[in-house]
Amino acid sequence: MIERDGHVRALRRLFSNNSVIVLLGPRGAGKTTLSHEFAQRSRSNAYLFDLGSAADRSRLDDPDLALSGLQGLIVLDEIHRAPHIIDVVHRLLLRPRNPARFLLLSSIVPDKLRQRFETLSQFSAYYELPGLLSAELPVPQANVLWLRGGLPASYSAGSDSESYDWRERYVRDFLERDLHRLATNAPADRIERFLVMLAHSHAQVWNGSELARSLGVSHHTARRYLNILQSAFVVRTLSPWRANLPRRQVKSPKVYFQDTGLLHYCLGITSLRDLERHPRSGASWEGFVLENLIRVLGRKDSQFYFWAAHTGAKVDLIVRSGSQLRGFEIRRTSSPRITRSVRSALENLSLTRMDVVHAGPSSMALDRRTRAISADRLHEEV
Repeated sequence: MIERDGHVRALRRLFSNNSVIVLLGPRGAGKTTLSHEFAQRSRSNAYLFDLGSAADRSRLDDPDLALSGLQGLIVLDEIHRAPHIIDVVHRLLLRPRNPARFLLLSSIVPDKLRQRFETLSQFSAYYELPGLLSAELPVPQANVLWLRGGLPASYSAGSDSESYDWRERYVRDFLERDLHRLATNAPADRIERFLVMLAHSHAQVWNGSELARSLGVSHHTARRYLNILQSAFVVRTLSPWRANLPRRQVKSPKVYFQDTGLLHYCLGITSLRDLERHPRSGASWEGFVLENLIRVLGRKDSQFYFWAAHTGAKVDLIVRSGSQLRGFEIRRTSSPRITRSVRSALENLSLTRMDVVHAGPSSMALDRRTRAISADRLHEEV
């Protein structure tokens, strides 16, 4: 088992100021394992309820009765299967001397569930558990992580083919088990086609009209499908940064698969050799690095964007922290340099600095405000 002690410590810090932690993340990221490990290390009593289990749902037929007498840590796994229990949690938290803390786990967060979570806002904090990141693994394993993705069972499989087979079952399970909770009147086979089409547009600007035409649905329906995949942590959208410039700028978001293993499954890529030869290899690596960057830089006040002008100038990632803007260009090359696009961004966007993340082994200064950073050293140098 891969140790993820940093996440245990993060939960402990959050519980020092909150009675509820909402633990979110994609199915298979390790939320249940993390919650069990946290419960084992807890100094108080711990009670675990898996709402994916019929037996545990039966134990919570009367949630007021079942939960009101418990003291210590109460873990409610797959809370999206019984969202009404959130209302009970809220009532229990209002007790004059509340003796319980709650850890709520969910792998899908549609709007209605998010609204229920908001009722707990005065007591709660959110924590998103990603799949495995480069910083959690030895550098030589980076390409395996890129190919297989960060879902622990996929990464840890005995071979690339076993990992690919696991991801195939994972997607089938998602389409059959989770989809009906997220979408009404959305056939699973159509969502699967949409998912594959979206994989071919990974790291590109969202073009809902084109995807809609290919699927034979409306633009609004295509956008709804995108929202479904976002609420299940399958994809993320990156909003465009709007600079005060006379030139025309891209106004639509970019779309990325959060897990490159799922991306590669949808593209039919089974081995590292196939991945390196695939026409979407560069886009895949961009998404892999971007996801790691966002996790490394994911402080509470940070906001993430991209910028692109119709002249071709672009910045793959802009990080806003307070009044400062920091830019990142991501390139799968071992010879990073300052391009016209980088110079344009530095001149026009008032960036504090620009980092060029590359595939080579070394990091170096390129000029006063520009540094080349090896992707292998992101967690040390960013």
